[in-house]
Amino acid sequence: MSNQCADVVIAGGGVMGNATAYYLRKKGCSVIVLEEEMLGNGGSSRNGGGVRQSGRDNRELPLAIYGIGNIWPHLSEELGVDIEYHQAGNIKFAKDERGVEFYKKVVEQNLKKGLELRMLNQAETREICPLVSDEIIASCYCPSDGHANALMTTLAFYKRARELGARFITGEKVLSVKLHKGRAKGVITSRGNVYEGDKIIITAGYESRAILNSVHIDVPMRRKLIEVIIIEMQPKIFPMMITIPDYDGGGYGHQTDHGSFVFGGHIPLENYLRPEEKEVTQLITTASNCNQLVSYFPYFKDAKVIRSWSGWTDLCQDEVPVIGNIDEVPGLLTACGFTGHGFGISPAVAACLSELAVDKEPSVDISGLSYSRFIM
Repeated sequence: MSNQCADVVIAGGGVMGNATAYYLRKKGCSVIVLEEEMLGNGGSSRNGGGVRQSGRDNRELPLAIYGIGNIWPHLSEELGVDIEYHQAGNIKFAKDERGVEFYKKVVEQNLKKGLELRMLNQAETREICPLVSDEIIASCYCPSDGHANALMTTLAFYKRARELGARFITGEKVLSVKLHKGRAKGVITSRGNVYEGDKIIITAGYESRAILNSVHIDVPMRRKLIEVIIIEMQPKIFPMMITIPDYDGGGYGHQTDHGSFVFGGHIPLENYLRPEEKEVTQLITTASNCNQLVSYFPYFKDAKVIRSWSGWTDLCQDEVPVIGNIDEVPGLLTACGFTGHGFGISPAVAACLSELAVDKEPSVDISGLSYSRFIM
């Protein structure tokens, strides 16, 4: 077999691509993973690390439940790397009656799905999260949610997949899918190289759209800029993931094992930045995130931000991902459009992709996430 051929070729070396490569190698498939930049340099390493079931769309919820029930608890042991996974809960705050009513509906909807989710009053909220602002009058709490180290998880999948024989090639930007008699049989890169495989999987974030366009498949998504700040090491404050509602600006974070605090959110000034500025952190956007955090946690008002970064998320039109076979192009699969909440379901998504790639039924019903939902 040529060194540019494999059973499966994957475009995208983020957590989805790396994890899929791992599960495919466990099934005995030869795998090539192509990445334009450094492995994990996109959204996979530029997120808050949330692993949640609560508040998810019904179509992707089964992936979250499957991952938390079957994969995440033993993933560190399986990969041989401490990915800092903690099933320590997720708490979402409400400052006013609007928020209370919003989260009551969330609780009602999630209880129907079988999730353990409950409303907490102000006293109960402060009992499990004492440092929260006095302005918080209630919260919504899911004890079975959690968080992990996004970068460590991404690289742990890479490390284990490579140990099992997967090939990773960086500096190769995939431009298009190569067809043979109407079937996906390879990809063409910006260097003019052709990598061939029986199955082609596109997991390249927003860049997936252009790659899929090459075979007349168009996933309706756009880019959205996210920024994450890291606050200096603190004493152990709280173990759970915290969430600020979207209607109040949005945000999320957790304390790492190291003691530093990760907090991220959408940059509201995105449209006012010049294109060349959108790849780097700006003081004005960092200040916006800091103000948002301090409004919920005054404790952090004198804490130092030691670093920050910006990154793009692929925002799908209906805010849930496109996952699975592309029926219009046999042999082609994709996982993209995760809309900022892909990390938590990444192991389950990868497991399903690896099953589909060997023509097996996926362990989770992902039929509601297929590209066909956009075909009129």
